Amino acid sequence: MAQVLEFKLPDLGEGLTEAEIVRWLVQVGDVVAVDQPVVEVETAKAMVEVPCPYGGVVTARFGEEGTELPVGAPLITVAVGAPASGGPDVPAKGAEGSGNVLVGYGTSEAPARRRRIRSARPEPAASVTVAAAPAAPAAPVLPGVPAEAPDGPVPVISPLVRRLARENNLDLRELTGSGPEGLILRADVENALRGAVPREQAAQLSPGSSAPAGSRRIALKGVRGAVADKLSRSRREIPDATCWVDADATELMRARAAMNASGGPKISLLALLARICTAALARFPELNSTVDLAAREVVQFDHVHLGFAAQTERGLVVPVVRDAHARDAEGLTAEFARLTEAARDGRLTPADLTGGTFTLNNYGVFGVDGSTPIINHPEAAMLGVGRIIPKPWVHEGELAVRQVVQLSLTFDHRVCDGGTAGGFLRYVADCVEQPAVLLRTL
Repeated sequence: MAQVLEFKLPDLGEGLTEAEIVRWLVQVGDVVAVDQPVVEVETAKAMVEVPCPYGGVVTARFGEEGTELPVGAPLITVAVGAPASGGPDVPAKGAEGSGNVLVGYGTSEAPARRRRIRSARPEPAASVTVAAAPAAPAAPVLPGVPAEAPDGPVPVISPLVRRLARENNLDLRELTGSGPEGLILRADVENALRGAVPREQAAQLSPGSSAPAGSRRIALKGVRGAVADKLSRSRREIPDATCWVDADATELMRARAAMNASGGPKISLLALLARICTAALARFPELNSTVDLAAREVVQFDHVHLGFAAQTERGLVVPVVRDAHARDAEGLTAEFARLTEAARDGRLTPADLTGGTFTLNNYGVFGVDGSTPIINHPEAAMLGVGRIIPKPWVHEGELAVRQVVQLSLTFDHRVCDGGTAGGFLRYVADCVEQPAVLLRTL
């Protein structure tokens, strides 16, 4: 006898409410083991393989690749104890589940007061033989959906979708959702907003609202969408300012070359800049902070979780080096290398991308000298480093060709004034020009 169990998209942590199906790892009719990954999804933070807590035969999948599902929506159903293609019964020990729905994240129970939305029609399971299987479990409980709506139920779960509709005065009750059983997705709201524009006005509107025929639209979702939301929020909330200075990096480059010539693991330039950052933040802790708007307080941290900007095929991400202040140059080099490789392979976890207290942005790798970067909300500052190139420079009273770099600091003016920001940047420049300054302060 088989028991059919439904596995829903779990809570992926960090406040994430939805994920896009990137690739199915199982087919209908496949036998799966407890904790076997069944689908790869992309959240606003990272690519994640989702393991199933049940062992048995896959009887249905919900959603095609490219479909965006809310947390709590059904992913697959599994027949526990069912024979696969006429074979022996699958052991029913998976009926209890592993409790380890997603490695690294806890499972969360849906609150009692939730409106139920029936799941989408599953794929046919013709290749699966299920003996006397009971009816499928009750429809999934989706978090984030109110139990009742004043003017009737609205099948929408994502707070982002509700906000988008509210900001554009769009009545969600007038929409027909394309998600499971009419669930309203972000794409449905965006399509409705585009469709509300008369054709004769379309050519006069900006590209953000409509565009003439032949234009190409790129969805702001996944990592790119998360970056767009975060940068927009930073610009709305943070009164930022930027100061910059040119510095002679010749001695820093010589010091790095000497360190790497002595044998042992190679030290990266980014690691040396990170050491300078953490030393500067120890002297100017105002910049290693965040603003608590609700409490009207500046929260200063006693640790430095250093984020660094990394460009990947999926977009810009900011991995975080935990406790950077406690790591030496060799340890920082190794951690930068590990996180960079994980970023390029799409293996960063949400934990790798959150919790930063200060960001180091080496935009010099793109061949540019300067920038006024946007602060990585909710942090209070970001140090930008341009390319290091030979330039004319007055050195010891004479004109010489030196390795020059432009440093910029963008900071939240609420946490400090220009004197503090200037002091921080000047100390960083002094360490770049004379690395011995850093050694004297350690």
